[in-house]
Amino acid sequence: MMDLTQPQWVRHTVLHPFEGFEDLRWKKGGTLKYTVIIIAALFLALIADDRWCGFQFRPLPDALFSVVPYLMRSVMYFLAWVVGNWAVCTLLDGEGTMKNICIYSSYALIPYIVSTFINVILSHILVQEEGVFFAAVYYIGLIWSGVLLFSAVKAVHQYSITKTIAAVLLTLFAMLVILFLAVLFLSLFQKVYVFCYSLYTEILYRVRV
Repeated sequence: MMDLTQPQWVRHTVLHPFEGFEDLRWKKGGTLKYTVIIIAALFLALIADDRWCGFQFRPLPDALFSVVPYLMRSVMYFLAWVVGNWAVCTLLDGEGTMKNICIYSSYALIPYIVSTFINVILSHILVQEEGVFFAAVYYIGLIWSGVLLFSAVKAVHQYSITKTIAAVLLTLFAMLVILFLAVLFLSLFQKVYVFCYSLYTEILYRVRV
């Protein structure tokens, strides 16, 4: 079995979607350090795509800027996938740990991240009539990451193809539930905060009066 460095393992899994994650599993070659780097790159890619993409391919961004939507679309969605997949596959006798799910899933996102950065550059070079190349790069990165993610789930849990499909679909449903509960919790927390702040200001006003 091959003996690779961490950067070589990342490249190997991305370029060999069907056997790369199997090799990674048996050699225990993944690390959370690269997961953090990849998710940070995803966060930056989403910002770049929304804020710095050429106006002929993206509408002009709003003047106001907030990192919250980008954190939701990168960190929160990724964590929801990891937790949802771990919860679902625990019930389906999956062999993957939460750490491995986190590592494998992050590696699968690399083609999408790279294609997003490439499109940001192309958006300042191509004209609107050449948008087919812009779309092609996007869909190649998206499909490539989808294939890698499917292969990652299959390898980390040692599932058959049919069971992997079921696990992915159930994970997507679990993500919806987790995100719904998260929004519900944040909404409740906001209401409690507003109530406590109003109560505090009212008491402070009464004391001063």
